[in-house]
Amino acid sequence: MSHADKVGPLSRIVDVSRLPPGRGGVTVEATQAEAEALAKDFGIPGLRDLVGHFDISGPTTRLIVTGRVEALVTQICTVTLEPFEAKVSEPVEVEFTDTDRLAGTDAEDAEVPDPIVGGRIDFGVLTAEFLALGLDPYPRKPGVSFEPVQVGQDAGPFDALRALKDGDA
Repeated sequence: MSHADKVGPLSRIVDVSRLPPGRGGVTVEATQAEAEALAKDFGIPGLRDLVGHFDISGPTTRLIVTGRVEALVTQICTVTLEPFEAKVSEPVEVEFTDTDRLAGTDAEDAEVPDPIVGGRIDFGVLTAEFLALGLDPYPRKPGVSFEPVQVGQDAGPFDALRALKDGDA
């Protein structure tokens, strides 16, 4: 099993102890192979130009990561079943803390920060997670709308038979 199999198709591990004092930023750009693997994982026909831009601030024991994940995705329209391309632009705001600080906290608590595991953060995984959040679960091709059927608006399947019966009586 290779390293990529263990962490997923997109991995950019950063050692937080090597971050500059002002903390700075990290940019993740997916290769074509990584984008193709993510598209397959997400069940979409295509993915390209995936980039995550992240700004990092705070002490190394409690980092704040903000930024944006952007990409062009090909999805299938849920109305027409045709493929179409759409832009994803998902804002990122995540707090990370040293795993030692998580000891004794309730994992169900929504306010528990993400862990810094082994002094590292995987910005590739973070990019993939926020891309997934930005995907429309019910994508529609631009200009396409779903018109629900109105009950009673059209003749029902038995209206013709009912008319025949009423005519014979």
